[in-house]
Amino acid sequence: MLQIKNLTITHRGDLRIILEKYNMVLNDGDKAVIIGEEGNGKSTLMKWIYDPELALEYAECEGERVLSGEVLGYLPQELPEADKDKTLYEYFSESNFFFDKTPKELSAMAVEFQVPADFFYSEQKMQSLSGGEKVKAQLMRLLMNGPTVLLLDEPSNDIDISTLELLEKLIDEWKHIVLFISHDETLIENTANVVIHIEQIMRKTKSRYTVVKDSYRNYIEKRAENFERQEQQAINDRNEKKRRDEKYARVYNSVDHALTNISKGARDSVAKNLKDKMHTVKGMGKRFEKEDENMTKMPEQEEAIFFKLGDDNAKMPAGKTVIEYELDELKTPDGSKLLAKDIFLRVRGPEKICIVGTNGAGKTTLLKMMAKELLSRKDIKAQYMPQNYEELLDLDATPVEFLDDTGDKAIRTRIRTYLGALKYTADEMDHSIRELSGGQKAKVLLLKMSLSDANVLILDEPTRNFSPLSGPVIRKMIASFPGAVISISHDRKYIDEVCTKIYTLTDGGLKEAAYELFC
Repeated sequence: MLQIKNLTITHRGDLRIILEKYNMVLNDGDKAVIIGEEGNGKSTLMKWIYDPELALEYAECEGERVLSGEVLGYLPQELPEADKDKTLYEYFSESNFFFDKTPKELSAMAVEFQVPADFFYSEQKMQSLSGGEKVKAQLMRLLMNGPTVLLLDEPSNDIDISTLELLEKLIDEWKHIVLFISHDETLIENTANVVIHIEQIMRKTKSRYTVVKDSYRNYIEKRAENFERQEQQAINDRNEKKRRDEKYARVYNSVDHALTNISKGARDSVAKNLKDKMHTVKGMGKRFEKEDENMTKMPEQEEAIFFKLGDDNAKMPAGKTVIEYELDELKTPDGSKLLAKDIFLRVRGPEKICIVGTNGAGKTTLLKMMAKELLSRKDIKAQYMPQNYEELLDLDATPVEFLDDTGDKAIRTRIRTYLGALKYTADEMDHSIRELSGGQKAKVLLLKMSLSDANVLILDEPTRNFSPLSGPVIRKMIASFPGAVISISHDRKYIDEVCTKIYTLTDGGLKEAAYELFC
C-alpha cells in the first residue's frame, strides 16, 4: 500500500500552493496516472513520493508518506546529470542486483527491450545514447532492483512504437502499484485504472485535486458531462433568481411607496397593515438571501490554452518543393557507426510528414542535418524545435526576455498577452526558464515559432512534454498550420490527427509507411 496524508506543496519562488491537503491511497493492481496542465506540480509530487528531499530545492512540502514495506522504483523525466558521463556498464553496475542476474536473464531482458545482447557491458556513454535508448536503460536498471511500486515520470518520452507497446504491457501486467505521468493519451487510455487530476483554478490562485478509480476516457467524458450539467443548472438557477428578484423588487417598491405616501388622516389599522406587510416582505428578502447561498455554483475548471501557430504569411504554395534531401550515408555524430544509407526525402507544399523508426535508428541525427539545410535557406522561413529544448533555450533568461531581446515595451506587452493565453501566470513569465516544466519550455519554443512568421516547422517529438489535456489543442494547432511540417514522433494520436505522410527510417533509407501500423 502507498498512502499520502495531508500533503501540501508550496512553490518557493512565488509561494503558490501547488497541492493542498492531498490524500491518496493506492493498492496492488492500481495503475494511477497523474494528469494536469504543464507546471501544475505533477513531477514535484512524484519526486516527493520517491524521496521528499528531491522536491525541497524549489518547494516546501508538508505531509506524511506511508509505504507499508513497499520498494520504490523511480524513472525521472530526464536522465540525472550525475549519470550522463557514465558508460552503460558503469550505470548498470551501480545496481545492487545487476551481478545477481544470470547471462540468460540479461539476454532475455535485452531481447524484451530490443537492445543488443552486449548492451549492459557497453563502454558507450549514457549521454551519447538516443532519447529512447536512455529510457530503456533506466527502465531496465530500475526493474533489476525488484521494485513493488513503479514511479514513472514520462516513460513514453522518446521511445519507439514497439517499446511503447512493451511499456503498455509492463504497466498492464504489473501486479503491484504503478503511478505514472505521460503525455501519450493512447498509453493512458490502454493502461490507467485510476486518474489523479491536479488543477490550478481561479487564474492559478487555488489548487484542486481529484482522485477517481476509473479509466481515463470515462473520467474525461463524465467530467465533461458533469461540468455541462452543473453549468446548465447554475444558469437555470440564476435565471430563476433574476425573475424572483424582479418580482420581489416590484412588491417591495409597491409597499414602500404606499408607506411613504400614506396620508396623515389614514386609520392606524391601515398604517399597521402596511408596516406588517413590509416586515413580511423584508423577511422574504432575507429568506431569498439564504436560498442564494445554496444556489448551484458555476463550475470551475482550468482555462484551456489558446494558441494559433502561423497566419497567412506562413502559407506554403502547394507546388513548391520545400526540401529534396539526398544522403548516401547517415552516420552517428562522431562518425563511428553507419546508421542508414540511400536516404531520400521530398516534401512539397504544406505537407505534414512524420519520421518514425526504432530507437537509435538515427532519426534525430537526420532531422538535425535537414534542419541545418532548411534554416540556411533564404526562400523559406524555417524554425526548429529540438528534442532537447536546452539546445535553443537560454535557461537563465525569463520567457519574456527569450522571446524579445529588444526591451521594447509594446512588444513585451504583446508577448505577455500571448504567454497569458498559454496559461503562464505573471510570476511564471518572470521566472528563469530553468525553473519551468518541460511542457512550459516547449510552449516558449512554439510561441517563438509563431512570432517568427515561419512557414516550415522542423519538430523533434513536439508533443513529448505536453499533458494529455493540452495534447488535443497542440495537435489541432500543428494540423492547422498553413505551412510545411517535418517531424519525428511516436505519439500515435499525433500521427493519426496531424500527419499526411509517414516514413520509417531503416538502415536502407526512408520508406513510406501505412497509417494502419501506427493508429
